[in-house]
Amino acid sequence: MRSAAAEVVRLLTVRGETVAVAESLTGGLVAAEITAVPGASKAFRGSVTAYATELKHGLLGVDLTLLAERGAVDPQVAAQMAAGVREALGADWGIATTGVAGPEPQDGQPVGTVYVAVDGPPEALPGTPRDGKVVPLRLNGDRAEIRMESVRSVLALLLRELAGEQTGNERAQDTEQNGGF
Repeated sequence: MRSAAAEVVRLLTVRGETVAVAESLTGGLVAAEITAVPGASKAFRGSVTAYATELKHGLLGVDLTLLAERGAVDPQVAAQMAAGVREALGADWGIATTGVAGPEPQDGQPVGTVYVAVDGPPEALPGTPRDGKVVPLRLNGDRAEIRMESVRSVLALLLRELAGEQTGNERAQDTEQNGGF
């Protein structure tokens, strides 16, 4: 069975698209998972590990007021991180992780509170506007388990987005080839 990272690299390569990663609580683990796949250089642009809150603003363009009012563990922060890394690194897709791996709560959020996000091309399918997607997670386990589940979750989110688009495109091509029948 192919890993989620391998499938992400395969789909991106087939499509001629790229991904960039913004990480906080995962500290580079998402990038490591992707770059462990042979041929990842065809699809992986790079990553930003913005562990410190001020780097989320300075490097990824996350709104300073949002960070001041809600802290770094927030769904909008995750969405802005994904969009920011996509733009900063010139990728078709951006994915992001932010959350609390423990051992202590952060920004008023309990351990295990995680947000993963994906931001993609302006249009997922021709004529369909695209907004970034954020998935809230409430994870159990120790620090290492929370971080690894965050990696799996953000890759699964990107994979769902990529597979969903491919399925839609395949249906459109099939309709064209069969004269709309």
